[in-house]
Amino acid sequence: MKVLIYFENADGIKKSGIGRAMRHQMRACELAGIDYTINSADDDYTIAHVNTVYPKSYRLIKKCKKKGIPVIVHGHSTYEDFRNSFKAWQAMEPFFDKMIKDCYTAADMMITPTPYSKGLIEKHNLNHNVVAISNGIDLDEYKESPEAQKAFRERFHIKEDERFVMGVGLPFERKGIQDFFDVARRFPDTKFIWFGSLQSILVNSKVKKWIKKRPKNAIMAGYCSGDIIHGAYQLASAMFFPSYEETEGIVVLEALASYCPLLIRDIGVYDGWMQDGVNCHKGKNNDDFERILKDLLANGEKKEILDQGYKTVEERSLDKIGEQLKAVYMSLSK
Repeated sequence: MKVLIYFENADGIKKSGIGRAMRHQMRACELAGIDYTINSADDDYTIAHVNTVYPKSYRLIKKCKKKGIPVIVHGHSTYEDFRNSFKAWQAMEPFFDKMIKDCYTAADMMITPTPYSKGLIEKHNLNHNVVAISNGIDLDEYKESPEAQKAFRERFHIKEDERFVMGVGLPFERKGIQDFFDVARRFPDTKFIWFGSLQSILVNSKVKKWIKKRPKNAIMAGYCSGDIIHGAYQLASAMFFPSYEETEGIVVLEALASYCPLLIRDIGVYDGWMQDGVNCHKGKNNDDFERILKDLLANGEKKEILDQGYKTVEERSLDKIGEQLKAVYMSLSK
């Protein structure tokens, strides 16, 4: 058994959640001892695991089907989470919807990160052979690191006793960046740092306006990786992620793996595994977010909530994800 792990335009997506999912998928396969390739030109793979829904991806799916090679399509995206994303998403939506339908319905099996996204795919009758497997997390990557903390403090001039709130994501309306800025205005003496960037041509006019008019205490950090982002997670008073729609939210896993206090919007994707006051905090609106952040900034997080958060990501460690992927691959290779 040899698996093709395919991501179209891998360089273009490397800074996104799907880009991190690609790295996680490859590492999970390595940990599970799965023979894999990322080169679609290889001619000896026996299963194709396609992670994108672009035209080349669809042509690859059709090619594999003709050759009798089983195809798994990974449901990283849904109709719901494409909305309020890139500039002119409304104009692109018919094309995107068609590509999702074509790719998803052609799959022999689908993998998607959560029971929530599984339900969306099934609801739209895109495929009924769907299994939920988390994108996973490399726990070792997020271990406490004084070096990472120092690198972050130096980069953003954060004092030893200074509290700050972080957010992570592409600058999309869907990610709630407007609410991040609104809540930041309510804490003028606290830095709010948003990590994530996108080519200007892809950012819609509303988001550009929000960024331009953001409060002085809201910092746009751009894309950061390695020690910088790890240090931020380890030192933040909270990771505030007010996204309106996700299929999982890898940044949520990253925060939990870093023992970072986590504040998220109360949306369907978190039902069943993220519990308010148990392993995170949830709010429905900006007044809720303000109230919760006031407490976290003043008093810090309870140890039991951080511990429960870590237990949540332990269940999604890449060694466990690798075994789940292996079981799916084996079921199609019989």
